[in-house]
Amino acid sequence: MMAQTFNKEAADKHSLSVNIASYIKQKIINGEWSPGDRIVETKLARELEISQTPIREAVRQLAGEGVVTIVPNKGPFVRTFSAKDIFEIYSYRAVLEGMAIRLAVGNASMTDIRHLEQFYEEMKKKLHDDSFVSLSEDSGYIHYYIFKLAKHAILLEMFSFISFRITLVNRIVGRKYSKEREVSEHWELIEALKQGDPDEAEKVMRAHIHRAYLEFVDTGKFDPSELAKNEWL
Repeated sequence: MMAQTFNKEAADKHSLSVNIASYIKQKIINGEWSPGDRIVETKLARELEISQTPIREAVRQLAGEGVVTIVPNKGPFVRTFSAKDIFEIYSYRAVLEGMAIRLAVGNASMTDIRHLEQFYEEMKKKLHDDSFVSLSEDSGYIHYYIFKLAKHAILLEMFSFISFRITLVNRIVGRKYSKEREVSEHWELIEALKQGDPDEAEKVMRAHIHRAYLEFVDTGKFDPSELAKNEWL
């Protein structure tokens, strides 16, 4: 579980509200707040020992990001996710990551490839290390590094946007990949970069994301027929 941090000594009101927004997101990811839970601004203000004004600003920011829903006369609530939301998140992710790896293929140097290969070897070593209960951060780094190699500022910004939603959806559904699965699923992305074919690399990435999406059909948390009819490959 990631540590929650809050800096009420932030230099200005804008950075303070951004810090509060990050704090709220972490409470959601950690499971302290669940979809449908009301965010009581007065209670949060007391907890953080600040006024409600920057909290309202943070809530409006999160509403704009689709993390919070503001219900008239009731206040802000942690957003719930439908089967349609899941489809939109993963289909959008497939487009973003498909483009990212296309650009990364043209930009990746041998040094970059070796870095990912070495990182992957270290990742494999953690399979037999019981001190690591999950390799989700490792697999996330591989995706992040591909976005970084794309050298596209807007794409990199969108990576943060979509990554939070994927983490949140996985937390809601209670889905956790085994360490073996994390390792076996991510070599194909490094191999696609090595091959140097942008068309094939995009195809591999989109299929990679699509497999993750289709697993929601089997979770039992959503209507399977509604999930299954939403295809993009």
